[in-house]
Amino acid sequence: MMTTIAAAVAAVALASCAGPGSAADDAGERTLTVYAAASLTGTFEQIAADFEAAHEGVSVELSFAGSSDLVAQIQQGAPADVLASADTANMDKLVDDGLLAGRPADFASNTLTIAVPPGNPAGIASLADLAGDDVQLVVCAPEVPCGAATERVEQAAGLTFAPVSEEQSVTDVLNKVTTGEADAGLVYVTDVRGAGDRVEGIEFPESGSAVNVYPIAALGGSEEPELAQEFIDAVLGADGQRVLTDAGFAAP
Repeated sequence: MMTTIAAAVAAVALASCAGPGSAADDAGERTLTVYAAASLTGTFEQIAADFEAAHEGVSVELSFAGSSDLVAQIQQGAPADVLASADTANMDKLVDDGLLAGRPADFASNTLTIAVPPGNPAGIASLADLAGDDVQLVVCAPEVPCGAATERVEQAAGLTFAPVSEEQSVTDVLNKVTTGEADAGLVYVTDVRGAGDRVEGIEFPESGSAVNVYPIAALGGSEEPELAQEFIDAVLGADGQRVLTDAGFAAP
């Protein structure tokens, strides 16, 4: 009986001192939470996968939404380690609030284009066509980076749009077009490329007046500051930049 008790005690002791590769290692796994603009969904999923492959025991948790929504969540105390915004204006809010660990770094830029359903049933040929009374146009809300860019190209062209819907992210605008709920939507060139044959893209010269620069920064409340910087370095590095370029992003 004493032998059995001694063996049980020994087993517990061994379990408490479990070495590498054991279940005890699960507690040592780390999670990096990255908030990123909706237009970065495909690229950051790839960059995160590559980052996890290069960092054993690290899991990257991605949260995508409109940049203004992400900033509001951070201002309200949502736990995150890194923010990648689709414009500098929203990132500047966190700079002003003292919520960043360092200076933001610009890593990409993007411009607007017109997305229409396959076959372009409404016959959209230019930015001016979007101001037509019979056009079902969908855009981003003004507080969202793609919405602010829409306002800039609208003003540059001297046009007045009357959208049937203003969405909180560029992916929501794209979804309205791909599902046939809109004749056209103003989205980024990267969104059209990523959508494949689900939409057609129509470029317009006024897009040059509203180029969005994307900054990335570590947050001051991060529990993984070193890991956060390593992820930022991965985005800024050659491999991360290649992923972004392949998706249609331009240099900042």
